[in-house]
Amino acid sequence: MLIRWLTYSFFSIFALGLIGILLIIFAALVTFSSLPSLETLTDYRPKIPLRVYSDEGLLIGEFGTERRNVVKIDSVPVYLKQAILAAEDDRFYEHSGVDTIGVLRAAYSNFTAGGVRQGASTITMQVARNFFLTREKTLTRKFSEALLAFKIEHYLSKDQILELYINQIYLGQRSYGFAAAAKSYFDKSLNEINIAEAAMLAGLPKAPSHFNPVVNPERAKTRQLYVLRRMHKLNLLSDNELKKLEKQPVPVHRKSRTFAMHAEYVAEMARQVVYDRYQAETYTSGIKVYTTIRKEDQEAAYQALRKNVMNYDKRHGYRGPEGFIDLLKKGVNQEKTLKETLRKIADSDGIYPAVVLTVNNDSVQVYRKDGKIIAITREGLQLVQDFLTNQDGERAKNSLRPGAIVRIQENEKDNWEIVQFPEVEAALASINPQDGAIRALIGGFDFHRNQFNHVTQAWRQPGSSFKPFIYSASLDKGFTPATIINDAPLSFDASQTGSELWEPRNFDGKYSGPIRMREALAKSKNLASIRILQAIGLQYAQDYITRFGFEAAQHPPYLPMALGSGAVTAMQMAAGYATFANGGYEITPYFIKRIEDKSGNVLETAQPPIAGKNANQIIDPRNAFLITSMMQDVINRGTATRAKQLGRNDIAGKTGTTSNFIDAWFCGFQKHLVAVAWIGYDDPKSLGKNETGGRAALPMWMDYMAKALKNVPMENQELPQGIITAKINPDTGLRESAGTITEHFFQEQLPPQAVTNFDDLDNTLDTFRDQLF
Repeated sequence: MLIRWLTYSFFSIFALGLIGILLIIFAALVTFSSLPSLETLTDYRPKIPLRVYSDEGLLIGEFGTERRNVVKIDSVPVYLKQAILAAEDDRFYEHSGVDTIGVLRAAYSNFTAGGVRQGASTITMQVARNFFLTREKTLTRKFSEALLAFKIEHYLSKDQILELYINQIYLGQRSYGFAAAAKSYFDKSLNEINIAEAAMLAGLPKAPSHFNPVVNPERAKTRQLYVLRRMHKLNLLSDNELKKLEKQPVPVHRKSRTFAMHAEYVAEMARQVVYDRYQAETYTSGIKVYTTIRKEDQEAAYQALRKNVMNYDKRHGYRGPEGFIDLLKKGVNQEKTLKETLRKIADSDGIYPAVVLTVNNDSVQVYRKDGKIIAITREGLQLVQDFLTNQDGERAKNSLRPGAIVRIQENEKDNWEIVQFPEVEAALASINPQDGAIRALIGGFDFHRNQFNHVTQAWRQPGSSFKPFIYSASLDKGFTPATIINDAPLSFDASQTGSELWEPRNFDGKYSGPIRMREALAKSKNLASIRILQAIGLQYAQDYITRFGFEAAQHPPYLPMALGSGAVTAMQMAAGYATFANGGYEITPYFIKRIEDKSGNVLETAQPPIAGKNANQIIDPRNAFLITSMMQDVINRGTATRAKQLGRNDIAGKTGTTSNFIDAWFCGFQKHLVAVAWIGYDDPKSLGKNETGGRAALPMWMDYMAKALKNVPMENQELPQGIITAKINPDTGLRESAGTITEHFFQEQLPPQAVTNFDDLDNTLDTFRDQLF
């Protein structure tokens, strides 16, 4: 009976096992036939973000949902591969996709632990899951995963599978693949990381959010130690190496993403251009954009704009704290409240939010976002001095008291000071006048706070910085730098201005009477400029300025056009001034040098016209020479004499200030570089009394040019053919052999010789009129 029962049981179990095996085989056959094609793996096309680079090839922007840097298996450090295999699949090179020994080991471990403590997924199975399957925990998904692993192992080599894993796996911080993770966590390339860092990265695949070293440094360290000990157990590390690595600190790069320089506005411009051309491929196909932006120029422009906007803001006083929190109500939770409050307020490149803890007349203690308590002394309290004392009424509500939310910044002496986030905006751009390549572009104070690009999108009145284009038009009509213009009051009705009665004035309210045109531009005489426009004709002037790239519709043919009442962008002004700098040629600003695909194949290359070679000549080179010469006098003895501090005699430019000090400009150049600086409010309002172009914008231009031209030798203009020089009487503009001033003229527009015989005066004046008109 016992034998019969055992035999019966054996055959029953055998039959059930056989049926089970047959069912598994049948299920495998059915499932295998429905498994996805491996074309995704054999023709691997990872989602690679759009990347934007500077002229030197430095990364300045990246756009895409997945950060990924694809690497070949041969370029992966050996110790990183060892760390990955030790953590995830130490028998990777021995099994065929599913590690049966690993499965049994995991089953035993989980059984003895009384729960799921160890998985049995191999790297090949993880590749199958990441590319083809969901992460749902079902037997069907696990079965499909195992079959896919066998299929992958059949078609791909072990190194190919490991390469796919290293490039595809998600590791937190929006980073896909170990190369991107190395950059995100350590700001290093893959071949720059050390063994300790490699072990920390190798611990991430198990649970990227749980072991993220930025968010959970303690858990990340625990996981790293596990990986190091696994490497030691597998004889990949010696005892001494393990002890050393366990104690080795691993500094984590805590910023979400850093680029080589602040060029956010340029990167966004590149993104828009690429998206217009490539649409859906923009963010996933690995397109690379190389711009004309140069690091030294961009950094100099960024620093100049930030510094001078802050200086302007300080000149106009403190507006009060950004808000208040009641510290007394928080009790033991005070520090938690401080951290939560400050966490919601963004930094701005060295300008940090802080909460005031204590206040007296000599010092203020503030709590910074990182938990540090900083004491700010008298020198750092200059801006807020009036807010420290007890106030009455409305002023008391904004006084600096415990709980006030403020901004702090380290000054040039490394001392902390209370500042405020500026409300005013600014723009600074520079281009190469020979071909239009944009060398620097800062579209605003802080891109993350205001993405509106004030270089390319802001249409503002240029004020007197527009006068050189009117003066250039007058040279083509026969005027000369020595032509006498009457700087005297005028009055116009609405038919002449396009709006209402207009009685223009000079900025200083003074009038010079008869004045040479050169002096009129240097001193920015409004009435002289209006008379010039009257003489050459409104329609002629409107047509003429379009040569420089300005839109006629933005400059109605009325007399205020002489004072820059139309609308321009800073980039238009840079292109216009470039024509004077390059000898009269039309250039079009551009910032994309070339576009490449992920493999480095060139998709597009810029081929800009070059001044003096294949660019259009839009004004006489003599005209460009004379306007440049006159704008040099703007710096030598006019409204921009502060620029003489640069110690150069080869720079020229023009200030611009609009009515009620709403816009302030300085546009200037050297033969090889044009730069335009602007400052104003987005919602137009006065910058404040005497905030002229020479005060508010010129220092920004100077700070930039001082660095940009530091190693550029001085290079004066060459005298064009057809220009002659003559001595003149400064009061009459006529030639005199004993004249005290030397002036340049078109050869055919040389003014008449001054006469002492008054009987011949009428004939001389008739001849002069014929030459002039």
